[in-house]
Amino acid sequence: MPDAETGAIRVASPTGRWVVLTTVLGSSMAMLDSTVINVALPRIGKNLGTDLAALQWTVNAYMLTLAGLILLGGALGDRYGRRRVFVVGVVWFAAASVMCGIAPNAAVLIAARALQGIGGALLTPGSLALIQASFHPDDRARAVGLWSGFGGVGAAIGPFVGGWLVDGPGWRWVFLLNVPLAAVCLPVALRHVPESRDPHAHGRFDVLGAVLGALALALVTYALIEAPGQGASSLVIGAAVGGIVLGVVFVQVERRRTEPMLPPSVFASRQFTVVNIITLCVYAALGGYFFLSAIQLQVVAGYSALGAGTALLPTTVLMLLFSASAGELGQRIGPRIPLTVGPLVAATGMLLMLRVGPGSNSVSAYFTDVLPAVGVLGVGLVTLVAPLTATVLASVDTARAGLASGINNAAARAAGLIAVAALPLLSGMGPEAYRNADEFAATFRRAMPMCAGLLVLGSLIAWATVRKPPVTADEQKRVCPECTVHCGIVAPPLEPTREETGKPGVNRPSGPSAGRPGTRGANGPSARRPDTPGANGPSAGRPGTPGAN
Repeated sequence: MPDAETGAIRVASPTGRWVVLTTVLGSSMAMLDSTVINVALPRIGKNLGTDLAALQWTVNAYMLTLAGLILLGGALGDRYGRRRVFVVGVVWFAAASVMCGIAPNAAVLIAARALQGIGGALLTPGSLALIQASFHPDDRARAVGLWSGFGGVGAAIGPFVGGWLVDGPGWRWVFLLNVPLAAVCLPVALRHVPESRDPHAHGRFDVLGAVLGALALALVTYALIEAPGQGASSLVIGAAVGGIVLGVVFVQVERRRTEPMLPPSVFASRQFTVVNIITLCVYAALGGYFFLSAIQLQVVAGYSALGAGTALLPTTVLMLLFSASAGELGQRIGPRIPLTVGPLVAATGMLLMLRVGPGSNSVSAYFTDVLPAVGVLGVGLVTLVAPLTATVLASVDTARAGLASGINNAAARAAGLIAVAALPLLSGMGPEAYRNADEFAATFRRAMPMCAGLLVLGSLIAWATVRKPPVTADEQKRVCPECTVHCGIVAPPLEPTREETGKPGVNRPSGPSAGRPGTRGANGPSARRPDTPGANGPSAGRPGTPGAN
């Protein structure tokens, strides 16, 4: 398939459709797993006889290895072949899913979830990288749109499918569902997806950086999760201090390595840095919200697992329907307003969840208590998620867009990880709280304002620091009528010529890329090219996203 090797596949071709199908199936495995797990937690705890800490680890073991290794997974694909690493990730993820499904106790389940995260770190960056490498530049935007749209459908039905499986065959099928998806994905990938590599990838992998980052997150997470049960024990304090020390060592190592996993130079962009800080605030709030609200609906309000998954569905449906329009609006008006208003609206939705309590499972109570909360939250996420991702990518040069997307994805996962670990501790939630409706309701009322506060903090940071990204050097070089039509690039204002002013000036080049005043795209802000890799970041219609993957 020689044309595929040069990135010339068309979406309308049979090969193009197979590539889209493969990437959608692969990413849907990780996406479904992250969206269905929350509704299964109460049943897992009851069946395995675990406390709240074990449920936290069931969520966090996956996010820990995924956040710590996702950048390394992308680098492995660039070096050894994106299809090869993607296939290894699919097989690994499916095998770990089987281990989760047959786990006899909580310890085995948590270990299997950590292995799942490793598989997710291999296949998640590979799915979008395959699209970027395989398709013709003119078709990449359409391919990414199809990938994002079908992936959004998967995210939307995830809680519903998860609830149906938990109430029907049992919670183990939440994990075993990945096996048939992998069985379809693997032969299609091996037969129809072309292999691709980055010819410029060289040097050593930053394994030390990946290990240090993951260990730092693991120790801090352990301290936060175990503190409610163990108190300020020497083990808890030692883990917290050790995690902080390893975090400092990680930063120092990344500064000194010639090819670091997390290049400090990328943070030279002030906009990139502040948008990632906003990402931490937003996805920490979302991680805590989705973890606690699914339990609140079942333990306190009396919903079944299916009912809880269905109750949360409007948030994802709104994102699926309107995120593209929100992204276009953000391009026109700039990111500052969406990134300021969106978190405030989402915070309002979280505060409205405080109305959910005993008796909220009737039809009338759903429309008065639950639907307003999840609907307002969905409007807030629609407003902020797409502009957030676009701003991250627009704040760095195109050549580093894949790295920027990976860093932002890892930041979102790490934020959700810390939130799930810290919120029960900060709200005073005991190890057995999820078994007692009154106790859980009381701590839920303390936790939701904390989540809303994180969103308000993100909004304030956005208002104070975010500005419209400048036109990059890459975009200035490529400005032409065709690019303006197909890529959405708008030329920067041009300095007037000597003929136009009668004064000494510049000689403007002629030709289609001259960008003369009066032509389309002569002035205005720049917009991200849709063929940029990583167009669908942590928020990809995946709240959870937290889940974030």
